[in-house]
Amino acid sequence: MLLAIDIGNTNVVLGVFGGTKLVENWRVSTKTQITPDEYAMIFKDLFNFAGLEFGQVEGVIISTVVPPLLPVMTEMCRKYFRLEPLVVTYGLRTGITIRYDNPKEIGADRIVNAAAAYSLYGGPLIIIDFGTATTFCALTGKGEYLGGAISPGIKISAEALFQRASKLPRVELAKPPAVIGSDTISAMQAGVLFGYAGLVDGIVERMKRELSPDARVVATGGLAELVAPETRSIQEIRPHLTLEGLRMLYEMNR
Repeated sequence: MLLAIDIGNTNVVLGVFGGTKLVENWRVSTKTQITPDEYAMIFKDLFNFAGLEFGQVEGVIISTVVPPLLPVMTEMCRKYFRLEPLVVTYGLRTGITIRYDNPKEIGADRIVNAAAAYSLYGGPLIIIDFGTATTFCALTGKGEYLGGAISPGIKISAEALFQRASKLPRVELAKPPAVIGSDTISAMQAGVLFGYAGLVDGIVERMKRELSPDARVVATGGLAELVAPETRSIQEIRPHLTLEGLRMLYEMNR
């Protein structure tokens, strides 16, 4: 089995693959102040609940946008899985061509998503990842990664509204019954969700002008299933795109 680990700013997403099948996946909080042993305890509990054992894992691949956690996870893999993890960098074989001014600046998750989506759908493509930040990535029909756009994530936007407006409460990120809210909570939900859907559509429209009007738009990330149905532009939701990409890159580079 393969263990895929995607370390994001808010969550660490784990996936266990048996061949090409995603057997189990989990999402835990990203914590930079805990040790390899503590992360191992968390992983062990998750494995136990799923009826899995560390000894079944034959390979590990890691992508991270949180540099301080890479040595923590690497040590955890060495100590508890007895394995040296493959770490995603721009220098890995990916099946796509990076056309970015400074490839070292590209987040590992963006590389993984782009490689996975191009393998699944071909190009041209626009990939949207709804995470702590929302990233938009553009690929040509030839598999050239051109770059994209980065905006504050929907949770960051909602939290900023709560923190900076003294009379507004912290609200659940959910779809309200109407755009015209009849109370403060539904009004905030409408502004955040439908406003964010408009942001997505606006950026996609502009990117298509520069890339191709035929570009396929694929969404992933923890909040994709909340935002995507409210947009006009997103054609496909692929919740586990990053994990699928990690599996693919492991097979290409092991």
